[in-house]
Amino acid sequence: MKTTLEDTLLSSIRTIKDYPKPGILFRDITTLLGDARAFRRAIDELVYPYAGLKVDKIAGIEARGFILGGAIAHQLSAGFVPIRKKGKLPHETVRVAYSLEYGLDEMEMHKDAVQPGEKVILVDDLIATGGTAEGAVKLLTQMGADIVAACFVIDLPDLGGRRKLENLGVTVRTLIAFEGH
Repeated sequence: MKTTLEDTLLSSIRTIKDYPKPGILFRDITTLLGDARAFRRAIDELVYPYAGLKVDKIAGIEARGFILGGAIAHQLSAGFVPIRKKGKLPHETVRVAYSLEYGLDEMEMHKDAVQPGEKVILVDDLIATGGTAEGAVKLLTQMGADIVAACFVIDLPDLGGRRKLENLGVTVRTLIAFEGH
């Protein structure tokens, strides 16, 4: 009997209660990353809609987006762009402020990481409220990127992040959804 993608992902993602604060159910993909079959399947599913398209760069959001994005970039023969928290990149950067549940933060990327008109896919492990992903989209757009899609393993639809990105005209691809937060 063939295991469905949903079964594979559900059985490989650990849920940690009350992390990072009481009432939160943290969806931990480190267990998925450690399961070679589940990791391969997730990457293959994130890649397949874009196989054969000309994608120039994969932009990964720190930190789990680096792992997923690096694997996707390899599969699509694309370059990889790290989007990091402020102060972590050594060369000239561009920066954007973005909203978190508890305030504001800033993220940045190298000024020369994306050229105007390059086709870019944004990648992270999870979309919740969408503040971080929305900030990354604005940063990439500011640099002239043509955002092909934003891809995530997990969607928390009750928190509305997907809608935020779609309202910016970004196609969103997710592999699994969890109710709640």
